[in-house]
Amino acid sequence: MYDSILIPTDGSPTAELAVDRALAIAEAFDSTVHTLFVVDTDAMELSLGTEQVDRIRSGRFGEMDELEARAREATDHVVEAGRERGVDVTAHFRAGQPHRVIADFAEDHDVDLVVMGSHGRSGVRRVLLGSVTENVLRSTHRPVMVVDERGEDD
Repeated sequence: MYDSILIPTDGSPTAELAVDRALAIAEAFDSTVHTLFVVDTDAMELSLGTEQVDRIRSGRFGEMDELEARAREATDHVVEAGRERGVDVTAHFRAGQPHRVIADFAEDHDVDLVVMGSHGRSGVRRVLLGSVTENVLRSTHRPVMVVDERGEDD
């Protein structure tokens, strides 16, 4: 049923809740799992120079230590959580508009389920969903499970 699961992550607390839920599903269905960190190049253009944004767009994260560290921290968490459950997780880094990159990745890798948090690290929270999550829902025909921290028991 769920042969391939995608877990987009930005390392936020809500994304980490989605990781736990996705890995539980992966464990139950013996799924292949991908985790994806997307650098929002539209947002980066406002704070970085053209040369730096070009590096990001071409996938050369290794040339930008802080950005690579953030991406690795977020995806390493998913890989390690998977290892603890006996689930292999493959980490990926991409750049672009996050919702489009996530939708394209899901299509390109024949993903059966996308599991993501309701909102991430943005400074302003939307009333119901974060803008990336909402846009993913509108951009893909793949099933998407949205995990919201407000729905979790404390």
